[in-house]
Amino acid sequence: MSRLNSFVAGLGLAALLSTNAAFAADPESCKTVRLSDVGWTDIQATTGVASVLLTALGYEPEVIQLSVPVTYASLKNNDLDVFLGNWMPSMTNDIKDYAAEGSVETVSENLSGAGYGIVVPTYVADAGVKTLTDLGKFKDKFDGKIYGIEAGNDGNRIILDMIKDPATNLEGFELVESSEAGMLTQAEQSMKNNEWIAFLGWTPHPVMGAMDITYLDGMGDSGFGAATVHTNVRKGYMTECPNVGKFIANLKFNLDMEGELMDAILKGGDANTVATEWLKKHPDAITPWIAGVTTFDGGDAAAAVKTALGS
Repeated sequence: MSRLNSFVAGLGLAALLSTNAAFAADPESCKTVRLSDVGWTDIQATTGVASVLLTALGYEPEVIQLSVPVTYASLKNNDLDVFLGNWMPSMTNDIKDYAAEGSVETVSENLSGAGYGIVVPTYVADAGVKTLTDLGKFKDKFDGKIYGIEAGNDGNRIILDMIKDPATNLEGFELVESSEAGMLTQAEQSMKNNEWIAFLGWTPHPVMGAMDITYLDGMGDSGFGAATVHTNVRKGYMTECPNVGKFIANLKFNLDMEGELMDAILKGGDANTVATEWLKKHPDAITPWIAGVTTFDGGDAAAAVKTALGS
């Protein structure tokens, strides 16, 4: 081969290599995606969905079980990449210092309509019970009771503190502690009979998510109240790993979806297996999550997911 032909062939090879490199969606350092699982069923569900899709896209998700405080310390120290479970406002104190210094970034709201706190049936809210202090105005109709779950639960502790606080107008109320199942049975029976009841609620939840209930306002800084869930990443992650960052930011869930996934997980299902089966049944849900996203090596995301799910 002549020197000219060798030179041209070399240019062709260089161009081919350059073209292939350009198709890489993210650098190799982004292939492993480290996500926190803090042990809550809703976060197990959403992290399971993310993990299944990340695997389909050619990434390697690594789910690490951590407490909330360790999650934020790990994000700050670059030992973790993604956390899908930033419940607000109840986690304001957990994240505020990290957010202020910029070591943890919030990239999206992944769930709205969530909540944690004292709830009443919507027909009770419509009758005038909209805030915490409104409960005391109708003490007799509630039989002076607020229903909680098992003794020692943090939600129960907040309610007990509220009862002790004169500003809440709950003097004379008692907390009825029970199991989650026992509380829900009481709530369902009361609502069936159109009776007034106040109880500890949270959504997403496979049972409470289907109830026509209203979260009371006026919870102050207790952490109770209407909630949204946000996605956090470590500082600089979106710039370092733009493709997977785009996917993570695209993730948006809803109460019905999470309730369905949680129900299956609570019945003993593995989070990734449950997520896989749900995704197979709801392929249209995937489309907005992979919009503007490629596989790790720059390929067609939709085709890769379809192949991985066997659909």
